[in-house]
Amino acid sequence: MKIESKHEPVSGHRDVPVRMVREDLNAIPAFELPDGYTIRWYEPGDDAHWLRIHRECESYGGLKPDLFQDQFGRDESVLAQRVAFVCGADSRPVSTNTAWMNDWNGKEWGRVHWVATSRDEQGKRLSKPLMTAVCERMRELGHDCAYLTTNTLRIRAISLYAAFGFEPYWETDKEKAAWEDVEEKMREIGITVGVR
Repeated sequence: MKIESKHEPVSGHRDVPVRMVREDLNAIPAFELPDGYTIRWYEPGDDAHWLRIHRECESYGGLKPDLFQDQFGRDESVLAQRVAFVCGADSRPVSTNTAWMNDWNGKEWGRVHWVATSRDEQGKRLSKPLMTAVCERMRELGHDCAYLTTNTLRIRAISLYAAFGFEPYWETDKEKAAWEDVEEKMREIGITVGVR
């Protein structure tokens, strides 16, 4: 499979926004960080680190400076509970993920939201430990289920989410066809996501 950047997106594949769900937050897979890295939660001023990480991550292009506040607001007590960072040995944040929440389909869900790793830090086994922390935090905050949105070009991200028990979700024939396309691409790298 041809990879156009360090990890994704994958070429020869159409891009469709999709959702994945996890019906419960029991039995979260546990992964530990490599030596020299730590996980911490939002501190004042981390919005600048969050934006930098997303800009350093491939394929995001120009993100507006106030995107963090647009997505998460300004309540620092909420941010300190929900926005996670992996930091390198120098304490500089290099990866981020958020244990967010949304009303969706008439129910309040936990939401894995805005996942990114600085390009130079990709491939260093940071994403799974950060997903462990975020999923555990959603459960600690009272969520009993979670969802996320992604794009079908993000095959490796989808494989990460599938490893954490998130399953494809669709409502339309177009979304189901997109998932079938994803499943075919993922078989090429030896991973299944369970499109039924």
